[in-house]
Amino acid sequence: MTEMPPLPDLVLEPLLRAALTEDLGTYGDITTRTVIPAGTRYRARIVAREAGVASGMQLAGIAFRLIDPALDWRLHRPDGSRFQPGDTLAEIEGEAASILSAERVALNFAGRLSGIATQTAAFVAETAGTKACITCTRKTTPGLRLVEKQAVLHGGGFNHRFSLSDAILIKDNHIAAAGGIRPVLQAVKARASHMMRVEIEVDRLDQLAEVLEEGGADVVLLDNMQTADLREAVAMTAGRVVLEASGNMRLGRVAEVAATGVDYISVGALTHSARTLDLGLDF
Repeated sequence: MTEMPPLPDLVLEPLLRAALTEDLGTYGDITTRTVIPAGTRYRARIVAREAGVASGMQLAGIAFRLIDPALDWRLHRPDGSRFQPGDTLAEIEGEAASILSAERVALNFAGRLSGIATQTAAFVAETAGTKACITCTRKTTPGLRLVEKQAVLHGGGFNHRFSLSDAILIKDNHIAAAGGIRPVLQAVKARASHMMRVEIEVDRLDQLAEVLEEGGADVVLLDNMQTADLREAVAMTAGRVVLEASGNMRLGRVAEVAATGVDYISVGALTHSARTLDLGLDF
């Protein structure tokens, strides 16, 4: 996968400002202000306590700079890079009070997002030797979708749609409310922009056959299908549409699903169940 350039700091700053404001409260870091003499300088390191894939390091750097632009931030492990226990991910030098006031927000972002990137990399590794790509879903933390989806990219995965306005994704409830597969696809063909991609969800092979006969879909989401049915779906479509396998995808099953020949495997667990990685700030 081609390495993605970082987002502009300007795009990410609102997230950090909100988090820092929440943490500083109405009167700032009173512990640090009470016990750390003004002018005390220090060098600190963000250190990995376990192996993983870095993400959120750009955000950590922004957190420190927002607290104190004079802090010297030196990045050793950029987003998307792998690290081992004991590795120094970044160094920060300057006013000790500034470092301490930004510490928790910086580590919260870096630990959470590195956990997502690390979990994504584990899923991606299971697809080796196949054409299947691992992609995320919209099962993200409210307000943090942008950076959580960036973390998926850092782990070697791909992004699904970012919002309801990005693409047409016809789910089972849409089909039920609209009266069936044919009516929803006919509505799409009549009303959707020629620039808009269309995906439709099916959970049975006879539904897939109906989609192929009616036309109008670019992508078919194969929901909660058994492996044999996924393999049959690949044969039925013969490359006419993009196929996405979805539904309770577990790490132990991904290799089996990838081997069926599907194009994408969407995994909600990349973002909704990732464990926060253990990173620390050492003085």
